[in-house]
Amino acid sequence: MALYTERHGMRKPIERTSTITIEMYSMLLDCCEKYYYYLSWKFPENCFDGRGCCGVDENKLNQHLLFDIPSLFRNSDGVIAKPQKNYYGEADKYDQYALLDLIEYIAQNCKDVKELDWHAFFKHYHLRTLTTNEIAGTFRDEINEVFYKTGLLFTLTSDLVVERIIEDGTLTTAVEKIISAVKEKGLKDLLNEAVSLFKQPNPALRNDAVEKLWDAFERLKTYYTTLDKKDSAEKIIKEMSNNQIEFEELFRTEFFALTKIGNDYRIRHHETNKIDIVDIHHYDYFFNRCLALIAMALRNLQ
Repeated sequence: MALYTERHGMRKPIERTSTITIEMYSMLLDCCEKYYYYLSWKFPENCFDGRGCCGVDENKLNQHLLFDIPSLFRNSDGVIAKPQKNYYGEADKYDQYALLDLIEYIAQNCKDVKELDWHAFFKHYHLRTLTTNEIAGTFRDEINEVFYKTGLLFTLTSDLVVERIIEDGTLTTAVEKIISAVKEKGLKDLLNEAVSLFKQPNPALRNDAVEKLWDAFERLKTYYTTLDKKDSAEKIIKEMSNNQIEFEELFRTEFFALTKIGNDYRIRHHETNKIDIVDIHHYDYFFNRCLALIAMALRNLQ
């Protein structure tokens, strides 16, 4: 439920960001720790009286995550913890994407548990692990609530993987539906891989997404296998233009421009004379520009 200042438009809109601040990190880790309980099947803490599992052994969990998520922030004792700020306001260094790994790890490994008899002396329940994982949906809802509340451009999907939310981009559900309908397997695989990489939170994968998309663009040109590459591309351009000469020239120019970008910039080729892409936002620009043309072409393929 919206609070008073939200309902009456008196609150400054939350800034949307992909940067997990130390405060956001703390909220997300709190949520993760709350669900360690549902990893008890994997890291059981056994009751001292030999009556089975009574919770999760966080020491075992911590040890395993040293190898599963090695860059996850830990305190001076080597225990998973929240980054802190010192007296001067300087924050511990942390890998925000390792925290997203932890979120995925919990979502994909948690299982429902049934609390059995209460052990009054040790003040715990004895547990039985169930085969269901409905708790993963509850965890997903709570994590996504934190993402939304803090303005973080991430979401934990129904597949229990974290993806970034792409605002004002070409990649929409309508475009993804068009891609899913592509009949040529090689083209479809390249497009799906490019989209998957582009959705990943880690910006380091943005260059791989653009490379795969340009590979898809080059394969698109050969869609009509009875024609050579040039004639196939020309047929696609004519189909996109809907018999309008002006649009035919427009799309032909764009095909040429994107081909030149793929050849001149360090996208598909990595020779020393290629132009390096150092600004991550330039990858977003290239991806959206190329996908817009590909999506337009896919709508008209015969």
